Amino acid sequence: MSAFSAARAVLLREFLRLGRKRGQLVQPLLFFLLVAVLFPFAVGTDATLINRLGPAVVWVAVLLATTLSLDEIFRSDFDDGSLEQLVLSVYPLPLLVAMKSLAHWLTSIAPLILLALATTWLFDIDQTQRENLAASLLLGTPVFSLVGAVGSALTVGLRGSAMLLALIMLPLYIPVLIFGAAAVANAGLGLPTNAEHYFLAGLALMSLTLAPFATAAALRARLG
Repeated sequence: MSAFSAARAVLLREFLRLGRKRGQLVQPLLFFLLVAVLFPFAVGTDATLINRLGPAVVWVAVLLATTLSLDEIFRSDFDDGSLEQLVLSVYPLPLLVAMKSLAHWLTSIAPLILLALATTWLFDIDQTQRENLAASLLLGTPVFSLVGAVGSALTVGLRGSAMLLALIMLPLYIPVLIFGAAAVANAGLGLPTNAEHYFLAGLALMSLTLAPFATAAALRARLG
């Protein structure tokens, strides 16, 4: 089996595993939906205020909902013993863990993005802001999965790892949050958003380049 076939097999296994645990997929979506629905009630009927704060609320809700699923990236593999086989495999470990990050993004974050775009009417977000929200989420959220995999590898098997993982990851996600929300806010003011999008793309590219190797090293150190 080639390295490409092994990576495809890991990706397919993740889809099958998560398909059997639909509760893990639904929980972040419900969390986001609750935040999106409750926010207008807390702010009141000021449409201008809701529109101004809406993009930041969407980004914060997506970020927090994502942290709910980070602990599961390697948890099941650790529990059934397959994580050791993954680390000892003859295939490049950074490639295999990159596939697990991709599976996490496709199954946990991509649905959040679709739900976020579907609920923009709650925040009175116009078409230009909606397009920039979609672009910023597509550019920024891969960082959540790639960097989150590093933290998940470091904390897998620890008691209370979910809370510890959230505490570790949230400060690292702040740059993505700042520039993602700023891109949508600037679009609403008619300002250019290229700088924010370029910054998010640069963070995503840097994460794609470095995070799989850091995740592989963290797994080897954790299981060594």
